[in-house]
Amino acid sequence: MEALRGDLAGKHSIRINDQWRIVFQWTDAGPEQVEIVDYH
Repeated sequence: MEALRGDLAGKHSIRINDQWRIVFQWTDAGPEQVEIVDYH
């Protein structure tokens, strides 16, 4: 899991593979705004 910067500051990501990541915002209730993002 890595904290993101720039436009995605405040969100975290987990790599699925070299192309895809799960991006989410972590809150006290757990993950929110979960997306699967194509980084290429």
